[in-house]
Amino acid sequence: MRDQYNQWGIMTSSGTFLRGVVAGASVVTMLSGCLVKPDYSRPEVLTEAPFREAPVTQETIADLPWWEVFNDSNLQSLIQTALEENRDLKVAMARIDEARGLLGVARPDQFPRLDLTGDASRLDRSDASLFPTPPTNEYSLGGKLSFEVDIWGRYASATEAQRAQLLSTEYALRAVTLSLVAQVAASYLQLQNIDRQIAISKRTLDNRHDATTLNQQRFSGGYVGLLDVNQAQIQEEEARAALIALQRQLRVTENALSVLLGHAPHAIVRSEMSKNPIALIKLPAGVPAMLLERRPDVRAAEESARGAVMRIGIARAQQYPALNLTGLLGLNAAENRNLFSADAQTWSIGAGIFGPLIDLGKSWSRVDAAEGQAAQALESYENTVLQAVRDVDDALVSVETYKKEHAARTAQVKAGKSGSMLSRRRYMDGVTSYLEVLETERSLFQAELAHSGTLERYLFSVVQLYRSLGGGWLAKPAAKSTAKPS
Repeated sequence: MRDQYNQWGIMTSSGTFLRGVVAGASVVTMLSGCLVKPDYSRPEVLTEAPFREAPVTQETIADLPWWEVFNDSNLQSLIQTALEENRDLKVAMARIDEARGLLGVARPDQFPRLDLTGDASRLDRSDASLFPTPPTNEYSLGGKLSFEVDIWGRYASATEAQRAQLLSTEYALRAVTLSLVAQVAASYLQLQNIDRQIAISKRTLDNRHDATTLNQQRFSGGYVGLLDVNQAQIQEEEARAALIALQRQLRVTENALSVLLGHAPHAIVRSEMSKNPIALIKLPAGVPAMLLERRPDVRAAEESARGAVMRIGIARAQQYPALNLTGLLGLNAAENRNLFSADAQTWSIGAGIFGPLIDLGKSWSRVDAAEGQAAQALESYENTVLQAVRDVDDALVSVETYKKEHAARTAQVKAGKSGSMLSRRRYMDGVTSYLEVLETERSLFQAELAHSGTLERYLFSVVQLYRSLGGGWLAKPAAKSTAKPS
């Protein structure tokens, strides 16, 4: 066996020697990587001030899972189907797989690499060459160790940057999920509103058709002029046109919701238009600081910013020399029958250094670029936080004002129905012209449509408040499923 003597005169085998190299490289790995690696700290954006339209509380509706927010079984089924079939959601899931794979590519660079090498060759020099030799064989088999000591933290920074990217994609998936739940709920509310408005339009069309028939009869009897008939016909066709427009809007909305579900356009099963699909009674919002942890888009932006800061470390490390260690332990022989003999053992160890000397400022410019990208990412994060607070405040004021507006619309409809009845009675008694009837009927029709639309916007503002607070991205446990996706 081929033995070696170290500097203290202690005999050691080549295998033990190489194992010592590996152990030493591992120790260097653990101790290196921190010299120029940057530190990240979360920027201070929010104060302790509460939301403008809500009291300070540690409770928030974002704590509720979506299946407890929506008490409509048809809506729950639609949301569950969307979470399973929506294509945008599947794209976001695929991005997570990509980021996880890239992290698996980046992290091993921090550690020694061991490769298997093997070779077999036969050489026969020409007799006309300067040094002609008989044919020779060479066989080799070994393990090659290579390691770049991460003194400056280049690979540690790259690993942390990629880990931040993975977390960012995971939070982005949650953001897509949250948005999807809100979109499905919003489309469902819109369909219910269209159903109500179609019912209003059909009822109005029937009433106006009866009015047209009545005026035609009265015209034939000489009680009214042709103008009254024409005005009744105009109002009837106006109601018919409104009904056609609503039927078109219904189909377009169903198509849009079908795509959210990941399906081709089809009819959407839904509950009665009078049923409120939202189970919330109290609407606590918490405090703005909660958004830093609850809003997935905020978390995604922060991880993107952290990754950008870590890439500054990569750029800084490229300014300094890299130390590479190599080692080889293997077998080498001229004949294959001798390849696995003790005398065939071979080994080598080496180190190399490589770094920029004169690069005309390229490495410094690389750092400047990374710092500029990090500054952009940090500003983007702060803007995302501010936008999140604005979303909540907008939703809070929308909930409050649409609730009041709906109450006003309710009173308006009540007054409109009374006015319509009185004007018809006055017209039949000959007290007023048909113009008064037309005006009150038109006002009632618009008031009823507005009343339905305001109800939709109020319910949607509750959904928006739930979304803006960061609720709705949890997956529904299978055991709690109350309806199967269609």
